[in-house]
Amino acid sequence: MIPFGTTQSGQEVHRITLCSGDLTVNLLTWGAVVQDVRLKGIDRSLTLGSDTLADYERHMRHHGALIGPVANRISTARVRLDGMMYELERNQDGRIHLHSGAQATHLQIWQITEVTDSSATLTLNLPDGACGLPGNRHITVTYQVTAPATLTMQITGTTDSKTCMNFANHSYWNLDSSQRYDGHWLQIDADRYLPCTEDACPTGEVTDVSGTDMDFRRGRPVRANEPALDNNFCLSDAQMALRKVLTLTGTSGVKMTVATTEPGVQIYDGRETYAGLAIEAQGWPDAPNNPRFPSIIVTPDRPYSQTTSWSFKA
Repeated sequence: MIPFGTTQSGQEVHRITLCSGDLTVNLLTWGAVVQDVRLKGIDRSLTLGSDTLADYERHMRHHGALIGPVANRISTARVRLDGMMYELERNQDGRIHLHSGAQATHLQIWQITEVTDSSATLTLNLPDGACGLPGNRHITVTYQVTAPATLTMQITGTTDSKTCMNFANHSYWNLDSSQRYDGHWLQIDADRYLPCTEDACPTGEVTDVSGTDMDFRRGRPVRANEPALDNNFCLSDAQMALRKVLTLTGTSGVKMTVATTEPGVQIYDGRETYAGLAIEAQGWPDAPNNPRFPSIIVTPDRPYSQTTSWSFKA
């Protein structure tokens, strides 16, 4: 663990290096960010990151971060719980709640509770009312690297009041040394997806991928805007045991396999630069406004949990 930088408000951020087998991963206490992923024999990071903290406070605030307590969008910027309506920050177009707003977990410094050569546990407390939601919440994330080359993330969240949680790691991936991810091969084990409005909010429909440009079941190349991607792919109707859901392969032959317990995975094409593909295992977005979607409500006796892993092979 070494100092990484100081935030604009004067708080110190540290970098943690984990290593096992052929994989080395750097984490930041800022936003529980996965900053750098190195596979033995590959002379580049497989994820988009920066060595400058100011980048993460500005235009790279989602890169590699653990976003919560509710990732993605809530179209009405409000949530009803036990008859009470909670108004949330409208930080997208003045109407939509995106990635939990200015108090979100990816914009805070996490506390280190345990570090070994191959694993690190970070914690964060969200007080009642933070991000507009009720409950004193305690969030724990453990990142562990295991041989030959797997990174596993385990998240738990407890609360003393009914609330909403839907966390997602927001890493951008480019397995080649190219400026864009054009030519990467993407395969997703999803029969359905969520069409979106122009605001990138789900329409409420759950659509079969058959015959659409969202059918990645057999795998196919992706290129910038072919197709445009900022959609949730429906893996299941509830959390499940950890299972493989997605494979991304670069033109270089480097392969990443994603496994998760989550019912959905959001794929975002990074359309500002198309430099990396965001792959975000999570619950289905805008669930509070769509009763048919898997619930993201957690309670004191029904806490939050997620396990997601990334396995690499040259």
